[in-house]
Amino acid sequence: MLRVSISLPSGCGETLLLPEVSTVGDLKVLAQKSLGHGLLKLVTVKGHVLTNPTESLQAAGVQDGEQLMAVVQQGKVAATKRHFAAWCYGGDRIVTWGRLGDNSLTNQGQLRNVRQIHATKSAFAAILANGSIVAWGNPGYGGDCSAVQDQLSNVQQIQVTHRAFAAILADGSVVAWGHPKFGGDCSTVQSQLRNVQQIQGSAGAFAAILPDRSVVAWGPPIFGGHLSKIQNQLIDVQQIHSAYFAFAAILANGSVVTWGHHRWGGDSSAVQDQLRNVKKIQGNPGAFAAILADGSIVAWGDPEKGGDCTAVQDQLNNVQQIQFTDKAFAAVLADGSVVAWGGRDYGGDCSAVQDQLRNVQQIHATDSAFAAILADGSVVAWGDPKNGGDCFAVQDQLRTVQQIQGSSGAFAAILADGSIVSWGDPDKGGDCSAVCDQLQYL
Repeated sequence: MLRVSISLPSGCGETLLLPEVSTVGDLKVLAQKSLGHGLLKLVTVKGHVLTNPTESLQAAGVQDGEQLMAVVQQGKVAATKRHFAAWCYGGDRIVTWGRLGDNSLTNQGQLRNVRQIHATKSAFAAILANGSIVAWGNPGYGGDCSAVQDQLSNVQQIQVTHRAFAAILADGSVVAWGHPKFGGDCSTVQSQLRNVQQIQGSAGAFAAILPDRSVVAWGPPIFGGHLSKIQNQLIDVQQIHSAYFAFAAILANGSVVTWGHHRWGGDSSAVQDQLRNVKKIQGNPGAFAAILADGSIVAWGDPEKGGDCTAVQDQLNNVQQIQFTDKAFAAVLADGSVVAWGGRDYGGDCSAVQDQLRNVQQIHATDSAFAAILADGSVVAWGDPKNGGDCFAVQDQLRTVQQIQGSSGAFAAILADGSIVSWGDPDKGGDCSAVCDQLQYL
C-alpha cells in the first residue's frame, strides 16, 4: 500500500492509503471524497501537476510517503446548440457530451491551462493562458481556425455569432474566423479595427466599439452588419447588445440607437421616448428588453417574441436582471421574485411555479425553457418540458447549485462539490451519465 498525504492551502489535510497499482485518477477521486471538495488539482512538492488520470502513480513519480498539495478548482461549462463542454479554470482537460459526431475533441493534447471557452451553435474555441486558441467542432461554425492560427496570439476576449468567432488581441486588433456570411470575415473593415474596446455578435454579424466610442460593424445587413443609415447617431457608445437580427447601442446619455431588421428589434422608434437612462439590455431572436435606471422595463420588437411587455408592465418594478428564450423574457426583481412574458410555450408564463420562485439569484435559459437558481442552491424550471422546463427527474440532485448553462434544449448545473447534473433533451446534452467518470478527473 502507498501512503500519500494531501493538504489544502488552508492546512487541512488527509493521509490516504492506496494499492500500489493505483492510478492518478484513483488518487484524485479518493482525495476529493476524503477532503469533501470536487475538482481538485494535485500538485507535487516539486510543482508537477498530476493531470493524466490513467497514469499509474508509479509512472507519475508518486512514492510511498509522498506529500501533495490539493488546489480546489473552479468548474465551468459552455454550450453549443447540442453539446456541453466542462472544464476547470487553469486546467488541461475538457469533457464534452451531447449529440454524437460533430463536436468530439480530438486535440485534447493541445490544451494547456484553459482560461475561457466560447461556443457558436456547433463549435467551441478555448483561450489558453498563453493567449493562443484551440478550436474544435463543425468547421462551418468556426471549429477550424487553422487559416488564422498564426494571427491568434495574445487573445484577450472572444465573441460569437451563430457560425463565427471574433477575437480581440492584446493590441486591440481583431481576428475573425468561421463562416464568412456569418461574420467570419472582417477583411473589409480590418483597417478600422484598431484598439477595439468591445465586440458584440448577433446571429450573423459583429459590431465593435472603438476608442473614440464610435462603432464598426461587419457581416450581412439582415443581421445588422451595415451601419450606413445610423452611423452618425453612434456617438459616445458605451455598450452594444444584440438580438439575432439587430443591435442596440447604449450611449453615454442613456439613450439607445438600434439597427438591423426592423421587425426583430432593429427599429425602436415606437418606444424611443421611453428609452432614457438605460442601464442594461437583453435581446432574444426577435426582441429587446431594456432595464432603466429606475428598475422599470421597456421592450420592443416582435410582440410574439416578448417585444411587448404591457401585460405585465405594472409588475416590472426594481428589475435586477433579465434572461431570454427564443420567444420570451424573464426578469428577476429586487425581492427575488420573477416576472415572465412572451410565448407561453417558451417560458413566458411562470404561473405554475410562481410560488416557488422566491429568493431567485440567477436565471438561465435554453431555447424554450428557464431555470432559476434559488438562494438555498436549489433549482426551479419552467417552460417547454422537453427542452429543460421540467427538472423533476433530477430535482433531488439539484442541491448547492453554483452555476447553470443551457444548450438549445438542455441544462447542465455545477454543484458545490464540483459534480454536474444535466436534464432536458438527451440529444442536446440533457444526459451526462456517459461522461460522469470523466467529469471526476477534470
